[in-house]
Amino acid sequence: MPVSYSSTEIPALTDAAAPSETGLLPVMEQFYTIQGEGYNTGRAAYFIRLGGCDVGCHWCDVKESWDADAHPRQSVEQLVEAVLAHPGREVVITGGEPLMHDLGPLTAALRAAGCRTWLETSGAHPLSGTWDWVCLSPKKFKAPLPEVMAAAHELKVVVFNSHDFAWAESHAALVPAHTRLYLQPEWSRAARMTPELVEYVKRHPRWQVSLQTHKYLDIP
Repeated sequence: MPVSYSSTEIPALTDAAAPSETGLLPVMEQFYTIQGEGYNTGRAAYFIRLGGCDVGCHWCDVKESWDADAHPRQSVEQLVEAVLAHPGREVVITGGEPLMHDLGPLTAALRAAGCRTWLETSGAHPLSGTWDWVCLSPKKFKAPLPEVMAAAHELKVVVFNSHDFAWAESHAALVPAHTRLYLQPEWSRAARMTPELVEYVKRHPRWQVSLQTHKYLDIP
């Protein structure tokens, strides 16, 4: 069942997470592709990458998404129209950090149009919207909120060094028992960390390996 969060069910949004006065969302990019990571790997999906992020991972591969004001704004109606131009009905809302924005209107419109909504988030901001799948990828620079951890269908931890395995376990202890657990090598360190990651999963089989297959396939 999808998980829904309304303004009456979550704490008040911070100023950073409030919708703009015009109701428009900053969109860095949007495209129809194949989901390359985690549980939904290999499935066709329409990606909407929103601008704005205050987490600031040093290894982020979309740092140009951090400044929300650097990207043109679109209405919910424009975004839904773009999605419906393609046959797939899975829609990934990502960023930046998408939960800096009120996603309730967008997810409501997408679901009314027959789409399923997938969220990719660091969990550092309050939840909004209705979600069929929540992928939580926590970052060390800003801890995820308990409410986001409780809603996670998938915990995907990016492994940069050997210390990250213990950090991953500390978060696995805080998500629901049904949450799927993934370890993913950070792309620039994949050659070094993948063998260690594979051995870790062999010793701790409740985890699964996630790879950025879209980069191996050279697709967006």
